[in-house]
Amino acid sequence: MRIEPVIPRPRKKRSLPSRRFAVIGAVGLILLGILFFRLWSLQIVTGDKYLAEANQNRTREVRVPAPRGRILDRDGNVLVDNRTSMALQLDPIEIPTEPAERRELFTRVGEVLGNDADWVRRKYLDSIENDPPGSPITLDRDVDDDIVYYLQEHQAEFPEVQVNRIFVRKYPQGLLAAHILGSIGEVTAEDLEENPDKDLAAGDTLGKTGIEQTYDDELRGSPGDTRLQVDSTGRIVSQLPSTMPDPGDSIRLSINEDVQVAGETSLQSIGLPGAFVAMDVNNGQVLGLGSNPTFDPSIFTRPLTQKQVDDLYDEDLGAPLFDRAIGGQYPVGSIFKPITALAGLDGGYISPSDVVNDAGTITIADQEFDNAGKQAHGPVDLRRSLEVSSDVYYYLLGADMNGTRQLQDWAGNFGLGKATGIDIPGESEGLVPTPKWLNEAHKEEPDYYDPWVIGQNIQFAIGQGYFQASPLQMAVAYSALGNGGSVLKPQLYLQTEDAAGRVLKEAEPEVVSSFEMDPAYRQDIMDGLHDAAQAPEGTSYKVFGGFPVKVAGKTGTAERQPKADQAWYAALAPADNPEIAVIVTVEEGGFGADTAAPVALQILQAYFDKQAKAVSGGTGSVE
Repeated sequence: MRIEPVIPRPRKKRSLPSRRFAVIGAVGLILLGILFFRLWSLQIVTGDKYLAEANQNRTREVRVPAPRGRILDRDGNVLVDNRTSMALQLDPIEIPTEPAERRELFTRVGEVLGNDADWVRRKYLDSIENDPPGSPITLDRDVDDDIVYYLQEHQAEFPEVQVNRIFVRKYPQGLLAAHILGSIGEVTAEDLEENPDKDLAAGDTLGKTGIEQTYDDELRGSPGDTRLQVDSTGRIVSQLPSTMPDPGDSIRLSINEDVQVAGETSLQSIGLPGAFVAMDVNNGQVLGLGSNPTFDPSIFTRPLTQKQVDDLYDEDLGAPLFDRAIGGQYPVGSIFKPITALAGLDGGYISPSDVVNDAGTITIADQEFDNAGKQAHGPVDLRRSLEVSSDVYYYLLGADMNGTRQLQDWAGNFGLGKATGIDIPGESEGLVPTPKWLNEAHKEEPDYYDPWVIGQNIQFAIGQGYFQASPLQMAVAYSALGNGGSVLKPQLYLQTEDAAGRVLKEAEPEVVSSFEMDPAYRQDIMDGLHDAAQAPEGTSYKVFGGFPVKVAGKTGTAERQPKADQAWYAALAPADNPEIAVIVTVEEGGFGADTAAPVALQILQAYFDKQAKAVSGGTGSVE
């Protein structure tokens, strides 16, 4: 049987369109799988996350600054408080990036505020240059109610504009203690960088000067936040649960309002630049401190024009922002003489009973040195030298101590030549000249500094030459004389209080250094200063002769070329057991008894009148 071979049939070839459909179908299945996986991931895996983000897109969080704590004087009188203000601000996120659109926005906003587009543009550029990124751009504060209502009614037309209620500092006592209180301002990028541990954000305020700066952490408080639900146009739909801000604590200062008012009023009445300091000699509390000319602290609660800024620093206007009480560096004249006397007594160069014949002028090393007006005082001992302010007596002492550090060391004992550490910024260190310092300065600037010769020590002995000190430094020095040798850190801070007035923290007196002072020598000097103030031939008898409290006081008239003589007065009272030291200086004020002493009288009158009323119920006088 024959078997026929099986011949396979040729396979039918698939057409090209069928292959394409297969590939497309496969790709479609793959894409469908990817899409399904993505939808599953979005809805199941990360659905909660994106739901939260979607909700946040409909929620606006507004940072709510805390009201700053108040600043009070020692009796609880309010020096700085808060008020609310409506601030018109631009949201930097909403500002158009296209120049034409931005210009159109500036024009519309400017019309609402009564200004042109260039005015708004300058505000915008200034904020971009100086404020941290993302800061709201404040165009105006204390916006009128009609503007606020208009913007609220036309919110959809101005999505870039916000009107926020903010806290602004107010000053119930006007200009009083302006240099002490200081100012606040919006944080800068530099502030954020320098204070990473503080809870600060763009648009917050920070203490910039004075007490506001030193105690910013206590005064600032903690911000809250307001959560608002908004629609797609930015219109507020509802308010969500929010966090309330925690107000700052209050700071009570050692300032005695009566003393502060008396010092500022009396100094301002003279019409010349100057300063005063009143200090408790036993604990370092500053009872009054002021500088003239002063300024209105409320000026910093609103945007400043360039002219206003320039005026604050203009020396032709007296540089109102400059605090002469702590930053002024001056020769102090004859109020330095008690320190020279102690240096001479301690070194054995004089004794209290040694007599010098004061003929009104003396020649030392071929140079003539004169009393004021070449007035001759005749035979003078230590006590009389202070009473009549004999320069000749101290010229001789300065000459005798030349070549030693006796005078420089005693100036250092009293804290001169270095900062006092007062709790507001801006104080100067002053200068106690030494031969080494001056000779090195002469090598560097021979046209400005003369080399050290005996005349330098002679001038230093009467508070002249290159010696410089601030009124505050002299107040610390006289306080040390008054308390017997303790150099105290001057303090304005008294205590911290919460909103209910409960004391959270109190200041403690701080002794920076102390030195031995022979009680007998000190008494001789105090007697001489008392005679200078209240004995008939004393230099300030015409001012203090009839004052009911025993005063130890010293006039000073310092040469300060090319300006006219600068007036000084230093006082300790009561002379028998000092409580208060007062230093007053008046630039170009001439003789100390003419301009500075009357200011000191007003300060002491305010201090002792207040004390008398507290003791006797408002009747009688203090003896």
